[in-house]
Amino acid sequence: MVNQRKILIVEDDGFLIQMYAAKLEMEGFKVVAAVDGEKALRMVKKEEPDLILLDLLLPKKDGFEVLAELKKDQAVKDIPVVVLSNLGQKEDINRCLALGAKDYLIKAHFVPGEVVAKIKQFLENY
Repeated sequence: MVNQRKILIVEDDGFLIQMYAAKLEMEGFKVVAAVDGEKALRMVKKEEPDLILLDLLLPKKDGFEVLAELKKDQAVKDIPVVVLSNLGQKEDINRCLALGAKDYLIKAHFVPGEVVAKIKQFLENY
């Protein structure tokens, strides 16, 4: 079996976690999830995902804080982060890209299948 790529979904909406996890698992990915920013930072170290799908509006630590901490940490800074948020303001997008996100997807603009396709494409090129 090919080494299974692992995706960490950081999202506080349980329905969205289940929806994205189901789609990703159908494509052969292993999926782990965190429902708040603090848990996400702990899980990154433990799970060592191949990619992080990060929401911005999260309890405990928001996505901006999580992204900043990830990129400061030598052990995990190279894990690609794709932001998936409903925040669509140019300042938010630019801030995330400046913090080191590899891509920024606005939830309302993408159906789950498109998000999965983007992740697959990203990992193939990474």
